[in-house]
Amino acid sequence: MLLHIVARGRIGRGPEADLVERYLKRVPWPTRITELPESGGKLPAPSDNKVTILLDEKGDQLGSAALAQKLEFWRDNGKREARFMIGGADGFDDRDRAGADLLIAFGKATWPHLLARAMLAEQLWRATSILANHPYHREG
Repeated sequence: MLLHIVARGRIGRGPEADLVERYLKRVPWPTRITELPESGGKLPAPSDNKVTILLDEKGDQLGSAALAQKLEFWRDNGKREARFMIGGADGFDDRDRAGADLLIAFGKATWPHLLARAMLAEQLWRATSILANHPYHREG
């Protein structure tokens, strides 16, 4: 299954971009990043064989193992792509939220979009390592 990060704005070069690249290189599943303009333009439309996950302040705070279970379920039930959407400065509207398969939040704090990308990339690496029984993730 393709793990696809779709984000508003450009990350450019810098420590955040290096972190994203470092973690995505480790993910054994195919990955892709698509950058959209900061404003304007529509998000990719939902599709039957794809799931859409919004990183949103109103989302569920999933643990790493729970995210791994979601990915495993979708993969095993024929989903070909998981699209992780990172919004612009104003986030997502109610219509976007209603069209998503899942909303997730990285805690109650507001995170800069560049750090959110890096944290998402790390969580994708962690989730796929959990599914592969790799020792990277340790339960406390």
